[in-house]
Amino acid sequence: MATDDAEEIAAGTCPTASGMPMLGLGTWQNTDPDQCAESIETALEMGYRHIDTAQAYDNEEAVGEGIAAADVPREDVFLATKVSTSNLASEDVLETAHESADRLGVETIDLLYVHWPKGSYDAEDTLPAFDELYDEGLIENVGVSNFEPRHIEEAMDILDAPVFANQVELHPLLPQEHIREACENYDVEVVAYSPIARGEVFDVEELREIAANHDTSEAAVALAWAREKGVTTIPKATGRDHIADNWESLSIDLDSDEVNMIDSIDRINREVDPDDAPWN
Repeated sequence: MATDDAEEIAAGTCPTASGMPMLGLGTWQNTDPDQCAESIETALEMGYRHIDTAQAYDNEEAVGEGIAAADVPREDVFLATKVSTSNLASEDVLETAHESADRLGVETIDLLYVHWPKGSYDAEDTLPAFDELYDEGLIENVGVSNFEPRHIEEAMDILDAPVFANQVELHPLLPQEHIREACENYDVEVVAYSPIARGEVFDVEELREIAANHDTSEAAVALAWAREKGVTTIPKATGRDHIADNWESLSIDLDSDEVNMIDSIDRINREVDPDDAPWN
């Protein structure tokens, strides 16, 4: 499971969880091709080594262009994408995964997720296709996203390949203890999307106080808190300043009192909550 190397963090480099960098760049809504490619290139040359996208984001080609433009070897970049809910029938998984790799300009995808357990998702039909891609070598790891523990258990029963990660919304206002506990038991990494609650963390007094103590932002504190929990984060950012601010979170070392203060926040916000979500 996740490692947290204090020396790496102090040096401003990124610790890893089972080989996956624990801070990545999210690309949701980054749909302007030039801006998307530029943000990827900026992040990689700043030190990021984990890039997250999805078929549904309609930016895989731009993400690939940014990776190609950066002065960073492809083998040093952990690249993740997700199969859309409309493409989860077995044959569609196989076809569109290859299309994603082509758009990204890569021979191998480091982590391929099932984006949601809904739409055309059928565990018995969908997951064997992920096994086929894994055996073929097109993907290095199989991931799931927005899965509740029961869905993870079902996936583990069907897949031959291990379930590497579960990507869920997770932040100080939605700590997802039951997901984290289940994934710890299953030896599955947790990856947090919307780790700053789409900006809501800036209005939380506890985070504001801790941020002032560290001369940093509430967003950086939220990312540092997630890392303390063994959670990998993929905050969305486009501009250099925001990309750098998130990177700064790696130098923040929260003490136990600060972690407890965040854990005690009496407020729950779920930012992504469609009616057909698996938890509804």
